[in-house]
Amino acid sequence: MLELIYRALTHLAGPAVRRLLDRRALRGKEDTARRGERLGRPGRARPMGPLVWVHAASVGESLAVLPLVERLLAVDPACHVLVTTGTVTSADLMAKRLPGPRAFHQYVPVDLPVAVDGFLDHWRPDLVLWIESEFWPNLLAGIRRRAIPCALVNARLSVRSFRNWRRAPAAARRLLSVFQLALAQTQVEADYLSILGIGDVRALGNLKYSAAPLPADAGEQALLAERLVGRQPWCFASSHAGEEEAAIAAQLRLRASHPKALLVLVPRHPPRGDAVADLLAATNLRVARRSRGERPGPDTDVFLIDTLGELGLVFRLCPVSVVGGSFVPVGGHNPIEPALLGSAVLYGPHMHNFAEIAATLERAGGARRLAGPDELAPAVAALLEDGSARQTLADAARAVAEANATAIDRVMEALTPLLRQAGIGR
Repeated sequence: MLELIYRALTHLAGPAVRRLLDRRALRGKEDTARRGERLGRPGRARPMGPLVWVHAASVGESLAVLPLVERLLAVDPACHVLVTTGTVTSADLMAKRLPGPRAFHQYVPVDLPVAVDGFLDHWRPDLVLWIESEFWPNLLAGIRRRAIPCALVNARLSVRSFRNWRRAPAAARRLLSVFQLALAQTQVEADYLSILGIGDVRALGNLKYSAAPLPADAGEQALLAERLVGRQPWCFASSHAGEEEAAIAAQLRLRASHPKALLVLVPRHPPRGDAVADLLAATNLRVARRSRGERPGPDTDVFLIDTLGELGLVFRLCPVSVVGGSFVPVGGHNPIEPALLGSAVLYGPHMHNFAEIAATLERAGGARRLAGPDELAPAVAALLEDGSARQTLADAARAVAEANATAIDRVMEALTPLLRQAGIGR
């Protein structure tokens, strides 16, 4: 009953959703050239042969599925993989990182019946792999009605979400019945999903451990490394509103005791570059801005990386990395990315999006959790001064990442029956 009510309400909500897309487009959060994809009008023809649809909500999830996409393509040379996401940033990253030409990106349709039906009728996927926990009722109901094999992969479910779903057990069971298989990141999440009604649930680890190191342009890395000789660079990566102030305050403190310190500041969303530059302009810090083609000089205090897809370069250049989204209640970003590139990892108190990874790193001595912004400057200073402690932290984190990198093997083994059911890899 709730499913029918939701479908009816979202059918009526079409005009309001279109206005919402218009407002998002004005803020740069929608790709106007590809608006049709969001409304169930795909931007390209369906390729011949088997098609696996992988849905990953945003940047973190989409990067995590890259090793999965590569393995799926290797299973069957006739197979194509469609990856959907909902953000402009993730679409740009997928354009650069997907292993073409048999893997390609489209925007996920909004959860309106007409958009969902247009999407599914066009693509006719043979298998659906849903990443983590972004559950859209019309999309999942459409998959179920068409009897498409479907699995929940790298599943993550917070305590809060679990408790909310427990308040409507019949609706949760109905919604999640589309998943023939759920592969959870941890046993706790596996237990949650089993209680909510998914029959076959297994805890196989986190695919984020299996991701390849972020790429970097070797020529640019060499050029910047030469410019940074004699400097003490540290980065604040994937910062959100409210965190840039903390990073700037830490750099001002560091500059007094460590005049060679250089803050490499990377906003999570590059369009916020102007706002961050305005914050920096209110200080006496000397700034080089990446989007303007500037590079740091001997007197630069802050290198503002307000461009996309350069964290691989940043983590290679900075021996100390602070993970953003963790000093505000966003939930943190992936600490494995700097760990794989030998950078010592610090983060704030809010790491609930990566709770299991953060706990594993901390137990191994591979990361340090700070209580708040006031601890940022002294923690960075200590690591900049003590190369041995910095290396110990970085080595422990890398060891954790490498020890857990086989998650992709377990996931592929578990998916094999569904792949065969879909006619892939026979």
